[in-house]
Amino acid sequence: MTEQWASLFSGGKDSSWALYRALEDGLNVTKLVTVHPGEDSYMYHVPATDLAALAAESIGIDLLEIDPDDFGAAAATDSGAQGDAELEPLEAALGELVEQGLTGVTAGAIESEFQTSRIEGMCDRLGIDLYAPLWQRDPVALAEDMLDAGFEIRIIQVAAGGLDESWLGRRLDRDALAKLLELNERYGVHPLGEGGEFETLVTDGPHMSRPIELTWERVWEGTRGHLDITDARLA
Repeated sequence: MTEQWASLFSGGKDSSWALYRALEDGLNVTKLVTVHPGEDSYMYHVPATDLAALAAESIGIDLLEIDPDDFGAAAATDSGAQGDAELEPLEAALGELVEQGLTGVTAGAIESEFQTSRIEGMCDRLGIDLYAPLWQRDPVALAEDMLDAGFEIRIIQVAAGGLDESWLGRRLDRDALAKLLELNERYGVHPLGEGGEFETLVTDGPHMSRPIELTWERVWEGTRGHLDITDARLA
C-alpha cells in the first residue's frame, strides 16, 4: 500500500519548510492539517492561520482544518496540562486519517522539546511515523536554505527587544537575517524566532503555484505588534 503523509501546517516558514522538504524527498503528502488554536497556544503557531486555506490552494493539497471550538485546554492550570489538552483534537483528527491509511506526519519543530516530545508521543500512540527535517538543525543554515530555495517569507508578528514596528510586514531576506544575527548578539533574539520573538507567513515558494498577495495595516502595542491583514488573495 502506498504511504500517505499529512503535513502539520500553519502557513509559517517552519511548517512550510517541513512540507517542502517532505515533497522534495518524495513523500506522498495527501493532506495538510491546520490547527486554529485561538488567542494563545503552547503547541501551535497562532497568527494568520486563516490564510492556510489560500496556501493549500496554491500548493494543491487538500486541507483539514481543526477549529478552536474543538479545544478543551482553557481550563488547564499549567503549561504541560495545556499542551496535552491542546494535542487532543489533533490526535483525534489524525486518528481518523489513520483509519483511512495515513502512515506519517511532518512537523516543523526546531528546538522545542515541549512540542516535539508531545508530537512524538502522539505518533507512537497512533502507530505512525514522524518526519521532522528541521529538528536540531542550525537555525542560520535553515534560514539560508529557505532563502536559497526561493521562499518568500513575511514577518507578521513581533514580540522582542530590538524588533520594532518597522519589522511588521518586512521580508525575511538576507539583509533581515543579518540584522537578526546582530539582535541575537545584543538581545538574544533567535534567528528564526523559535522563542516567539516573531512569527511569519510564507507567501511564495517553489512548492506553490501562485503567490499570496496581502494588504495589511500595522498594529503596534508599545513593545509588540502584528499585522492586521485586511485582504489576501492568490495572484
